[in-house]
Amino acid sequence: MTGRQDSAAQARDGQRALRLRRFATLQDYGETLAAMQAFTLARASDTSDECWLLQHPPVYTLGLNGKTEHILAPGEIPVLRTDRGGQVTYHGPGQWVAYLLLDLRRQGIGVRQLVHLLEQSVIDLLAEGGVPAERRHDAPGVYVDGAKIASLGLRIRSGCSYHGLALNTAMDLAPFGRINPCGYQGLAVTQVRDLLPGWEAERVALGLLRHLGRVLGRPMQEVEGETRPRET
Repeated sequence: MTGRQDSAAQARDGQRALRLRRFATLQDYGETLAAMQAFTLARASDTSDECWLLQHPPVYTLGLNGKTEHILAPGEIPVLRTDRGGQVTYHGPGQWVAYLLLDLRRQGIGVRQLVHLLEQSVIDLLAEGGVPAERRHDAPGVYVDGAKIASLGLRIRSGCSYHGLALNTAMDLAPFGRINPCGYQGLAVTQVRDLLPGWEAERVALGLLRHLGRVLGRPMQEVEGETRPRET
C-alpha cells in the first residue's frame, strides 16, 4: 500500500471510528442518563458515534413499561425510572456497562439487528474462554446454562440509539435476588468471575470493546481527557 493509500485508509477509519470514552470512577446513573439524552438531542448528521464504558454505584433501574411489582425489596438501593425498554435490572460496581450512542441510519441497521450484534459481542467474548453462551428470543440478553450474564436495554430517538448492555463481571450478585430480574421471577444470574476465575475485569473490558468494534465494523478510538457524565 502506498503512503497516499495508507493515509486514505486511515482517514476512512477515522470517519468510521467509534469514539470511546472510558471512566475510571463510578458514574451516577441519573447524571449519565441525562448526558446520554443531551448528547442524542444535540446530534447533527455528522456527529461522531460514541461508546461509553463505565460502572455505576448500586442502583435499580425500571424501564419505560416496567412494573413496580418486580421490585421486591430494594432496601437502601435507590430505584430510578429510566427511558430504555424492558423491566427492572440492577447496576453496581463490578459490572461493565457499555452505552452505544449510534446513528442507526448511518450505520445501516435497525434496532433488532443492533440487539443481535450486542448479544453476539458478549457470546463471542465468552467463547474465547470456552464458555458457551446463548441468546433467548423471548428475553433479550445473554445466558449461560439458563443464567443471565448480560442485560440489554435501548432507546431509539430520531434514528439514534442510546443505552446499551450491562455485563456482570466481578460483582456482588445478591441485589438481583431483591428483584425479578428483567421481569422474570426466579431468574438466575451469573458473572464472568464465576465462570472464568482467571479473567480480571480489565481483560473483560478490553475484550468486550474489541468484540463490540468487530461486530459493528467500527474501530474504537479512545478520547483522552474528555468526559460526558460527571465523575464522582
